[in-house]
Amino acid sequence: MSLLTRCDGVTRRDCLKFGLGGFLGAGLADLLSLTGKAQAENSTSTGGAPQARSVILFWLDGGPTHYETFDPKPDAPKEIRGEFNPIATKVPGLFFSEYMVKSAAIADKFATIRSIRHDQGNHGAGNHYMMTGAPPRIPVGCGAFVSFHPSMGSVTAYERGAKAGLPAYFSMPSMSRSGGPNFLGAQYAPFVVSDNPNKEGFRVRDVALPRELASDRFGRRTNIRVQVDRLPRFDEKAAADPVKSLDEYYTQGMDLITSPEAQRAFDIHSEPAELRDRYGRNPAGQRALLARRLVEAGVPFITCYEGGWDHHTNVFSSCRKRLPETDTAWATLIEDLEQRGLLDSTLVVMLGEFGRTPKVNARGGRDHWSNAMSVVMAGAGIPGGTVVGATDRQGYSAVDRVRSPENFVSTIYRKLGIDPDKILYSPQGRPTHLVSDPTPIAELMG
Repeated sequence: MSLLTRCDGVTRRDCLKFGLGGFLGAGLADLLSLTGKAQAENSTSTGGAPQARSVILFWLDGGPTHYETFDPKPDAPKEIRGEFNPIATKVPGLFFSEYMVKSAAIADKFATIRSIRHDQGNHGAGNHYMMTGAPPRIPVGCGAFVSFHPSMGSVTAYERGAKAGLPAYFSMPSMSRSGGPNFLGAQYAPFVVSDNPNKEGFRVRDVALPRELASDRFGRRTNIRVQVDRLPRFDEKAAADPVKSLDEYYTQGMDLITSPEAQRAFDIHSEPAELRDRYGRNPAGQRALLARRLVEAGVPFITCYEGGWDHHTNVFSSCRKRLPETDTAWATLIEDLEQRGLLDSTLVVMLGEFGRTPKVNARGGRDHWSNAMSVVMAGAGIPGGTVVGATDRQGYSAVDRVRSPENFVSTIYRKLGIDPDKILYSPQGRPTHLVSDPTPIAELMG
């Protein structure tokens, strides 16, 4: 099984992507057009003063094991505790798995939540529940692309918007199956940065001039367009001339392509080599670094999607390879944000759709398990070193301070100043609470 394939056989390449295609054609200009129209209609939420201006979500798709990450059980029988040893963290009495070394060293800078559980034990349903705060309305299978409710990223884009010309919601290198906008509309889908920022010559589609279109050709095309735009319209006095409206968004798209600020946000090669090395010269590390740059550019929601965490087989050998990269990216991002004075206004979160089974199966793996999972959160007033709740002695279930996906999602919305109890309306006029239980996790509210 590929590292990027889940048990349902769905690979990352199969996932629905809301990327933008074309050069000033049906891609970026269309998104800017949709977004511009929608932002003119939106009202500000009333969730209180925001502590977070941006969210960076590390999504570990497939369901990362809590035993081998943030909730080891060294006193459990071997078939439960597994092959890894616990290590002490910066927080007295708090232990992580031995492959979470860098996270352990900064455990006083983030909160560890061990008591979220739910009843959706397959990928489609679990992904939807944790990405939206809404359980699926009907039973769904593991391989389903489920969208009954807008995702956190789409809601944030809807409520907060972004600086002129920049999309408000990014997902790299793909979108989670429940990371879309549902009834909010395509303008709130994520801008997908599918290219690998760890490669030399990394460029982002629709915000870079294509190599085959030299700057002088681009200038000539722009001049031709200007001349065409000077031709008489079919009705110069039309109040809602669609051509004039589209012109505005083409102009915004060209402004983005030629904007030094926009280009700077994606110019990861301008980062010092030493800092890039600290993040890790791998896709996970460099996407975390790019996420920090997008925060600096004013983007309110960025998802760093990492596939390959559905470990039904060989969980220990796989984690030995994968965990060091993820651990390094997570810990370095938190330290980097703090050093730049950005951690107080940036919420950084890491999770997947559920945890893994207590007993190691005959194939050396762990299966789906929604009764227990680990979530970690840093920044935006999150009290560092906090541990919320606990699982039982063998990690079967959350037993103390048990919280739901609704409480988790409500916490993120409250941090952003978005009211989780807000009522949204579908295009058909159907009212829907943003989150059915708008109660945040009290220990995380600072």
